[in-house]
This record gives sequence, structure tokens and C-alpha cells, in this order.
Amino acid sequence: MSTKQAAANAIKKAKGKATGSGNGNVVVKAYTSPTLVLLAYDWPAGDEHEDFLGFAIERTPGFDGAAKSWLPNRIGFKGPKPDHSDFPSSEAPIQKFYWWDARIDTKDRGHSFKYRIVPVRGKPDALNLLDAQATAIDVQVPLTEEYGITTHFNRAVVSSQAFSKQFPEITTAAQQKAARAWLGNGMEQAVPQFLDRAAGKDIEGAIYHLTDETWIIPALKNYGGLISLAYNHTSKDQASDDAIQELEDSGRPADLFAARTHASIMHNKFLVRVGAADHPEAVLAGSANFTSEGLSAQANVLHAFESPELAKLYLARKRLLDGDPGLSETQKAQKGWSDEVVVGDATIRSFFPPEGNKTRVSIDTIIDAIKAAKHSILLCAFDPTDMNLLNAVFDASDEGKMMLALVNRVPAKEPTGDPSHGDVAAKIAILDRAQKSDEIVGFGAFSAKDTPTDFMPERVLWPGEDPKIMVRVHHKFVVIDAEGDNPVVFTGSANFSGNSLHHNDENMLEITKCPRIAGMYMAEFLRLYEHYRARVKSEDIKTFKLTPDYGWSRKYFKLGAPETKARMAMAGTAE
Repeated sequence: MSTKQAAANAIKKAKGKATGSGNGNVVVKAYTSPTLVLLAYDWPAGDEHEDFLGFAIERTPGFDGAAKSWLPNRIGFKGPKPDHSDFPSSEAPIQKFYWWDARIDTKDRGHSFKYRIVPVRGKPDALNLLDAQATAIDVQVPLTEEYGITTHFNRAVVSSQAFSKQFPEITTAAQQKAARAWLGNGMEQAVPQFLDRAAGKDIEGAIYHLTDETWIIPALKNYGGLISLAYNHTSKDQASDDAIQELEDSGRPADLFAARTHASIMHNKFLVRVGAADHPEAVLAGSANFTSEGLSAQANVLHAFESPELAKLYLARKRLLDGDPGLSETQKAQKGWSDEVVVGDATIRSFFPPEGNKTRVSIDTIIDAIKAAKHSILLCAFDPTDMNLLNAVFDASDEGKMMLALVNRVPAKEPTGDPSHGDVAAKIAILDRAQKSDEIVGFGAFSAKDTPTDFMPERVLWPGEDPKIMVRVHHKFVVIDAEGDNPVVFTGSANFSGNSLHHNDENMLEITKCPRIAGMYMAEFLRLYEHYRARVKSEDIKTFKLTPDYGWSRKYFKLGAPETKARMAMAGTAE
């Protein structure tokens, strides 16, 4: 069997095979990452029953050695439990059309689970689980590395009940390290593992901020091979200087570190493994800065690709930056999207901004893909300010497609400034859309003064963190038609802004023909989107309670509503 065929078979298995027959059954699809399973389901008959109370979801095998378990729900019909424990969904039905199994441990990766989604009707004190309408699905949890591609998404949810419960105190160095590792969710090991695999071969990279003293700097200091880095060193930003000095003091040759001074910022975050005879072998890249907060408290992704062809492209860009060329030189060096490179089950193209001031090839490619979307668009970005991109995303929603967006912050009030400037216009557009619907949300948290009844107060800040520059959503990706057979993922370091397009050193990837990876992005996006959407809405809620009738589901069956579009697109029932 060919590698491509094996990959295709694995994708089919990971997506899940639904079982069940007869009209009126639940329809279900699964989207998986190495750390969670997202179940998206539809029960069109729910619109017909005023006593439709939600769904119970059963997992086999269950939790902590049990043969079966019901997925948990934190809230019930009378609110949460005072002791902060969870209800089984057989007693407190899930009143959403998608839900997560976030209790996926490291040992579960590569293993299969069966999920049974059961519609629930009745009254809060007399639930009727409709087993005859239930549907079961077999799902395989992916490994962190499959088909030469490693994927790390961190948890990055400082403002969460789970984090508050797990870490009531984070005052000591040991507590902070443990809390960072929990939030990192394995991402904190991405660089050390990439270096371990290199086994003494040369490492070359381009790094914006290098400050993590817990995992990354020690791994670089102790590495047995040569390390050569281009690092950001502008007049306004010299955050990596101390780390570079520390590496030099540890015996690393100073002439292998190149200060990048001529871009607005050198915003890359990548490493390349270089083998014998100057042969590039693999590349690690993504949105995460090589900082403690980038690995943990800021939502990010890192990929490693075992691909000499892709690594060669990144190595060439790094070596160009070593010479600290002027902005006009890097703009002229930009030759557009690379040729397609096949890595395992994915087809990939790369792009290295900046572009010339009169060109928009990189971002216009994303816009064209958005306009060609069949069913869905997901935008997750720290601070997107390109109005053409935002207009394309919002237009897709207006045309009836599922569109959801997550940014670091939605403005609290009408922005001031000249609306002809892209950053001001973008903030106005984002605020306007957020006020009209839940399609776009930003970071939000329960404050101590308005924590809902029987919820724990949640942290907003890490100890010592400046609230004015706090970042929680640091991603830079767009995913198109993740639920289909031909999804497109755009990911990398660029913030979809004028600076990232024309003035920064950046890297971007287009990933196609890989439903497996698109499904990971879908799952991880919805986890964050729902997390922050709930917290934004919490300002007006004193006690979270389940709805005692089908009122909770009305928005999911309202023609044109974001929830209706999401229900049908994700479960695959959209036309």
C-alpha cells in the first residue's frame, strides 16, 4: 500500500464511521486533534419537539478505567454543583450541537473510542433518552506525529474553570512551571523534541522573540550540534538580546548569530534541521514565539515537517536574513507562492513576506479561497487589519455560509481615529459585527466581581503580566471548508495586516488536500471560540442553567442564524 493510500485510510478512520439506521436518527461527524475530540451532530427532528432538552453523549471505553462513561456537563437545570464537580450528560443534557471530549490523555493518542449521541426529550425531572434515535461513531485519536507532520496546539486558557481548579496557587517557581506545562499541552516540548531528533546535526533558524528560560533556551544551550540564528534586533525591540548573549556565554560562536535590523520586525519563528553536505531535512514553524507565554498562555500552533523540500525553502529564507538585507531587497526577493510540496498526506505551498508595496499575492490568495468556500470559513487571528480579508470573511457569512472568527480583543467601544486607516477601519468592522451576532468574539474572562453562581473566579492575568499588552489569542490562521473533502488551511506567522504583508519578515503556509489537519484546526478553533464566547456572554448571567424546554435550540433552527449555519455545515447536513 502506498503512503498516500495509507494516509487516506487513516483519515477515513480518524473522521469516524457513524452507525445507526432509520429516518430521524442523529447525524454525526468527528474532528480530532491529538488532545481532544470534537463531535458535531444534527438532529433535524429536534425542531419538532417542544420538550427537546439536548443530547447525552456516551464514551466507550470510559474515564479512569470505566467500561463506559457519559461525557460531562458543568451545568444542570438548577445551575452548577456547589462543589464544582460535573454532571453526567445523561442527567444534564448538552444543549449544543457540538461538544468536546477534552479528557484525552497522552496515553489515549492513537487509540479508538466509540461515542454514542442520544437525543433527550422530556422534563428536567423526567428525562427520556431516545436510544432508538441515537447514533454511534468510532473515532481514532491522532498521534502528535503522523505521516511526517507533527502538530502541537496548546491549551492557552488561563481564564478557565479547569485552570482555576488545577492551579489554585501559582506563586512559586515550581507552581508556575507546572501551570505553564499544563497550558502548553505538549507544545513546551516541541523545540526540545525537534533538537533531540536532530541528534547533533546543524540547526538554523529565524526567531522573533527568544526568552523562554524553562524549556527552549536550556535546550539550545545544551544541544550537541551547531546552532545558527537570525534574530529580531530593531531599535525598538531587542527582546532576544539577553538569550543570544546567554548562548554565546555558553560557548556558542557569536558569528553564528545574525541581528536582523532592517525589517519593521523579523517576525519569523522557525528552525531548520540541516544534515550532512548542507542538506536540509526538516522544519519546525508556526505562530508560537519562543517565549514562556507563547508556549502556554497565548493560543498558538507549531508544526514540524519531515520534508527536505519544505526545509530547503525555509533554509534559503533564513540565510537571506543572515545578511540583514534592506526592506527593498527582501521585497524583491519575494517570488510568490512556492511550488507544491507533498508532505505525507498534505500538499503544501510556502510564502515568505514582505511583498512589494503594490502587490498582495499572499493575502489575495487567501481571499480568493474564502470567496470559493462551499460551506464554512474560520478566522483566528491576533489582530487582523486587512479590510479586504475581513470584507471577504463577512461577505461569506452574508451569503449564508458558516463564518466564525476569534480575535484577541473586540473593541469595548467605537474606536477613535481616521477610519480611512486600515487598523481603525478593521476595529470598527469587528466591533460592528460582534454587536450584531456571536460570529466574532474576542478574549473575555469572568472577573472576581461578576463570577456566576457556583463558578470559581478565573484568572485574567498571569502573575506580573501587564493588562495593557496581554495576549490570549495569538493564532494566525484561516480554515476553509474544514468539514469537506477539499479543505484549505492558511497558517504561519503573519497577522493579516499591512505590516505583515509589506514590512515584516514572515512565513506562511497553504495546506490543501488534507482533511486530517483541517479537522485539527476545526476542533481546536471551536474549543477556543466557545470558551471565549461563553465568557463574553457571562457579563449578563448570574447563574448558568440548562433550559427546561426546547427554547435553547431555537437559535439553531432559525433561518440564516450563525448557529444554524454551523449546525448544518459541521455535521455535514448543509446542501
